[in-house]
Amino acid sequence: MRRTTGARPIWWPAVAVALGAGLLTVACGSSSPSASGTSPAGTASASPAATSLVCQDAADLRTSLRNLTHSDVSQGGVTVIKSNLAQVHTDLTALITHAKGQWQTQTSALKAALGKLQTAVSDLSSSPSASTVAGMATALREVAGAGGSLLTAISTKCPSASPS
Repeated sequence: MRRTTGARPIWWPAVAVALGAGLLTVACGSSSPSASGTSPAGTASASPAATSLVCQDAADLRTSLRNLTHSDVSQGGVTVIKSNLAQVHTDLTALITHAKGQWQTQTSALKAALGKLQTAVSDLSSSPSASTVAGMATALREVAGAGGSLLTAISTKCPSASPS
């Protein structure tokens, strides 16, 4: 006779520990910008109000990226990652809107990395395994790297937006 214990499958604690270890690796890893040498596009001067909006958006994005890469999955599983991922999407969209084409290379790279992370989260949700946890950790590293590159580029205009 098979014994059932609540709603979570028996393998869930192992996945949570592995995912936590992967996130810890991402959080403690380097998020230095890539050596692609990209520079902000469209560096025409903007109004102080527009610059202020961009800087606030960049600060919000920095916070949401930090929350995403430091998610405590032991408390809420993949739900925490999904929520933090949604906030990064929201903050990036606001930044893109207010930046009006600046940093297009970097914002496109971050959008692509977020798409890969979204796929990895879906894969992990539907089929938790060591390989899907590893895929999610890899996708999180890409997001951290792309986000760091974007924030570094923005920091020339908004020093408070530099990645930390």
